[in-house]
Amino acid sequence: MPIPSLKKIAFIGNYPPRKCGIATFTHDLHGAVAKSTSAQCFVIAINNIVEGYDYGKEVQVRIVEQELDDYLTSADYLNFNNIDVVSLQHEFGIYGGPSGSHILALLRDLKMPVVTTLHTVLSNPSSLQRSIMTELITLSTRLIVMTERSRKTLISTYGVPSDQIDLIAHGIPDVPDTPQQVLKEQFNVQGKQVALTFGLLSPGKGIEFVLRAIPEIVKQFPDFIYLILGATHPTLIREQGERYRISLERLAIELGIEKHVSFYNRFVSLEELTEFIGAADLYITPYLNEEQAVSGTLAYAFGCGQAVISTPYWHAQELLGEGRGVLVPFGDSGAIGREITGLLHDDVRRNAMRHQAYQLGREMTWDRVSQTYLASFLQSREQRRLEGNTWGVRTLESQPLALPNLQLEHLKNLSDSTGIVQHAIYSVPDHTHGYCTDDNARALILAVHLEESGYDPEIVNSLASRYAAFTNGAYNESTGRFRNFMSFDRRWLEEGGSEDAQGRALWAIGTCVGRSRRSGLAAWALGLFPRALRACESTESPRTWAFAILGIHEYLRRYSGDRYALELSQSFTDRLLRLYQDTAKDSWPWFEAEATYENARLPQALITHGRWTGNTQAMNVGIQTLRWLCDHQRSPQKRFRPIGSNGFSREGEEAAKFDQQPIEAHGMVSAAIEAYSASGDRFWNDQAHLAFDWFLGRNDIGQPVYDASTGGCFDGLMENKLNENQGAESTLAFLLSLVAMRTLNTTIRTTSSMHDLP
Repeated sequence: MPIPSLKKIAFIGNYPPRKCGIATFTHDLHGAVAKSTSAQCFVIAINNIVEGYDYGKEVQVRIVEQELDDYLTSADYLNFNNIDVVSLQHEFGIYGGPSGSHILALLRDLKMPVVTTLHTVLSNPSSLQRSIMTELITLSTRLIVMTERSRKTLISTYGVPSDQIDLIAHGIPDVPDTPQQVLKEQFNVQGKQVALTFGLLSPGKGIEFVLRAIPEIVKQFPDFIYLILGATHPTLIREQGERYRISLERLAIELGIEKHVSFYNRFVSLEELTEFIGAADLYITPYLNEEQAVSGTLAYAFGCGQAVISTPYWHAQELLGEGRGVLVPFGDSGAIGREITGLLHDDVRRNAMRHQAYQLGREMTWDRVSQTYLASFLQSREQRRLEGNTWGVRTLESQPLALPNLQLEHLKNLSDSTGIVQHAIYSVPDHTHGYCTDDNARALILAVHLEESGYDPEIVNSLASRYAAFTNGAYNESTGRFRNFMSFDRRWLEEGGSEDAQGRALWAIGTCVGRSRRSGLAAWALGLFPRALRACESTESPRTWAFAILGIHEYLRRYSGDRYALELSQSFTDRLLRLYQDTAKDSWPWFEAEATYENARLPQALITHGRWTGNTQAMNVGIQTLRWLCDHQRSPQKRFRPIGSNGFSREGEEAAKFDQQPIEAHGMVSAAIEAYSASGDRFWNDQAHLAFDWFLGRNDIGQPVYDASTGGCFDGLMENKLNENQGAESTLAFLLSLVAMRTLNTTIRTTSSMHDLP
């Protein structure tokens, strides 16, 4: 039976005007395939910024990088529009979730074949990367790689059958062989020797090693010019600004070569790029990462007929082997300089390389490459037809429940240049009561988790800096304690705050150390953490011990060898266990004679410590007491009913039903997620959802406790009505719970073997 022709092809990946190599590749591949077939070709583009991009009409669907629901919705779109084949561009850093795991949720639901182009193939992946890669391979009908080394790595490292892999070169534009002198005159470099490096700038490009070679080069070629073409990588701009480019410029001045170096700080069009390549005498890729599987810039320069000097990363080893180019050791300025001068002296050799590269490049043009891609697409279609369609309908039982959108409007309203204010009158910030460390510590934890989830860096960094500054100012060096309350006119109202404030501050600081990728924030927290920790040692509050344990284990994520921190975690754990042994009985298996506030934090701390240290006693007591607390906080309607603050709960007495506080729901959400992470028992997933649903209206009065339009949260559930003030504690409790639940859902939907939730 003949293979039916393709009618609809979807391409998934980054896309212009987003500025990155994969965006350019997706654009060029889509355009080439669209010219080579009558099939309808369109793009699903990944947005890494909240506002997105101004795409062309070929982009029919947009996925917000960190929004898991967008991936599932896109899968439905592809299925219901009867797409014949999906062409996926894959690299770990371009999709949302841990190591890009969100894309698996989309692929699992597709009923058509997937042909995945692997832009990176790691020979030594982390356990998470290996897990993701293994499932990606399983979900892909065919795999495309661009180098023989990548093909061999797939076979040897991941056990991929060779007949599942297609080796297709990186496509290049088919450009005319314009005389070099014409192009040199266009750029006003006639009579000069020109070397070129282009692409998005980042420290791994190794350009500094070329700069250090130039003083020796200009002794032989006084008219030598090194052109560095390309804007700084947008991600690097957001995180570090132009630090790398500035360092290169300063290095050039220190070396006295400023007359021989030219920076073009922009993302050029394809036409401009080919003209720059044609004007150069040779091209240099001094990259520092050997495992770079493919370089689009190298492919373009080579295919356009350029003599190339490169470090021996994998793609360069293959493309430039057998004399097709020159390979130099990584980070060796001397070798770079010798090879540049050698090629510039030897016109015959250099021109022979250029001619050979141009001839071989005719096999790499996009019109040729698109034909091999279409052959792979057709083969995948036939394979899927023979295998049969395994796609099915997702039932509610098989997928996590939907969650509200993340809104920070009310959080931003409560936050000013000092920090977050404590209270609100309805949704209006109430400045009368000023600020407290408790709330700013909670807000700082939220900001770090938002950073970790990929939320808008500009907003998150601004908020995190304010909360960190407040926490830093709250620390009293003379006492080692954190003050808690500050008036609105910025006067501290005490010299030392509560023990709980001490524990919460330590938790926030530990979270900054263990999770933040902002080097300045993490360094500040690292300096303060040991001082704050010492003051916790003499505290007597069980909740402070619990907060400290949670903060210590956040800190140990990055500094696992700190024995003092680990010893204190064990000490606080032992104290909680002694409380339990002294108080607990069959009818009241709890740590104290009364269950009061933030109750779930006590078992959560024991589970956390037990999980990370292998302390089975702590783990068992934590799980046992948390399960009792779940039963104790359940209404006859099987809904979550936190112990009310109007009386709390004592053995033999009915627990207070009201006022129900949002921090109790948040505590149970966090503790249940920790229990699920430690045990994998779906019971705890259900308990986390049950507690979170309290915010959504599954509570004793059947009303939502959160404000969907602003992300605010009411201050409590009273008998027959809500406390409609939206203060910091309640709003943060809801937002922290929402972020945790989104992480839980992501884990369940993607890599179910991961048990590393906040």
